[in-house]
Parts: sequence; structure tokens; C-alpha cells
Amino acid sequence: MDHPHVGNGGHGGHEMGGAVSSLDSWGAVLFIGWAVVMWAAVVVIAYANRGPVRPWLFKTSVAVIGLGVVGQIGHFQEHVVQAGYWVANPYSPAWMTPWANSIARGMGQIDPTKPALGMEILHLVGNFIFLAGLVGIVQITRRATGALKSRKWAKMGVWMQGIHGIEHIVLTLSVALGASRAIGLSTWFGAIDPGPALVTYRVWWHFVANLIGSAILAAALFHLWKEKKAVKDGYLPEPAAAEDCALFPASAAASGSVKQSTQGAEPARERELVSRS
Repeated sequence: MDHPHVGNGGHGGHEMGGAVSSLDSWGAVLFIGWAVVMWAAVVVIAYANRGPVRPWLFKTSVAVIGLGVVGQIGHFQEHVVQAGYWVANPYSPAWMTPWANSIARGMGQIDPTKPALGMEILHLVGNFIFLAGLVGIVQITRRATGALKSRKWAKMGVWMQGIHGIEHIVLTLSVALGASRAIGLSTWFGAIDPGPALVTYRVWWHFVANLIGSAILAAALFHLWKEKKAVKDGYLPEPAAAEDCALFPASAAASGSVKQSTQGAEPARERELVSRS
């Protein structure tokens, strides 16, 4: 969802423009709310996983993963469309889908004097939704025994997407703090002049980064499906003592008999000692 902007010192790309509608505002609020809910759930799951098994833990983790997958599908398709547009129009400004522009306009209301800010916030939120989904896979596999491939791939994704998220934090902050253009690795720290060269570099930089990240997510999900029994077994409640007795009555009876015979032998032993003395 990367998109250079026009304006004073902008990137020479597509201009969002237009009045902000209530639909734009609601789209921005819901998109940010999506990310906030996911990260709140991640924090709750991470804390709850430190204690005993709770029935809702597994399903909540699955929900976080599902929301992350849906978010990344939408996120990545934006990069695919943008790269495809570049192939057809390599010297034109970058293009965005109407719904992405709508949400960016809504987010841009934070500071209308900075035209690029809304789009940078959109990038930032989209990447952190993806990151939350990867963290969800790490958390759902936390109770499973053994070395799971799904956990290994998810951790790899968390590291990569975490670094990518830092890039978007830097880009967003640079615009928010008044830089004439977004400054980060994907803009070569502002060294590339606005125009086709900058558009090309940024479009393909983020396309490749998200292609790799999406491939890692797909690998993690594939192995998670194969290892689902081991993952689910980690969320089975521990059997209580009463349930153990119900499941193994013969063992419980034998244990009780041994205990009773031991208790009965002790008084007899004491009487024998007294009579001898």
C-alpha cells in the first residue's frame, strides 16, 4: 500500500485529493479499531498463556490468526495491484485502489496540512495487523510440546515483519514531524529525488518485502494445519484426581487396600512389642 504523494517536497505520485466523507472517516476508525482489537487480544493471550489452560484461549488465538490472514490478503493485493499498474505505466505516478485512498483520506484528518500522513498511517496500521496475526501463531503453539515447524516459521515472520514495521514507524514519524518527504530505507532516506525513480524503488521495495512476508505466513499456516493435533493437545485440561480414580478404578482400589493394610499392621506391631516387654 505504498504510494508517493504530490505537494511541497512530496514524492511526485498520485494525489489523494477530494473532500473527506463520512465513509472515509468511518473506514479509518474501523481499520484502526481492527488493529487495536487484535493487539489487545494478543496481550491478553500472551498473559493468559502463562497460567493454567483456559477454554477460550485456543479459540481466541485462532480468531487473531484469522483476522491477521484476512488483513494480509487485503494488504498484499494492494501491493500486487500497484506493481501491476507500474508494469503497465512505469513512468506514471503510483496508483492506489479507491478503498485504500478512502481510508487514507480519513486518516489524513489527523493533520490536513500533511497530505502524505494519512497514507503513511494506513501503511503502518496494515503492517501491524499482519504482525499481530504472526504473533498469534507463536502464541497458539506455545503450549505444544516438541519443536513445531509452524512455530519456527511464525517466529521468522515476526522478526521480519517486526523490522518492516519499524521501517513504517520511521516513515510515518518523519512525515508527522514535518519532513518534506517520508524518510526511510524504502525511500533511500530521502536521497532519491521525486519522480519515476523514487516511485519505482518504493513500489518494488515494499512489494518484495510483503511477498516474502506472505510466503512465510503461508508456510507457518501450512505447518500449523499439519501440526494441529499437537497444538490442540496442549490446550486439553489437566485431569483432576477424581477423574483419575474414575478412569483407573482398579489402581485406586489397590492403592486404598495397601493403605488400609499398612494402617492395620501398625497397631498390631505395637501390641506385639508391649507383650514382649
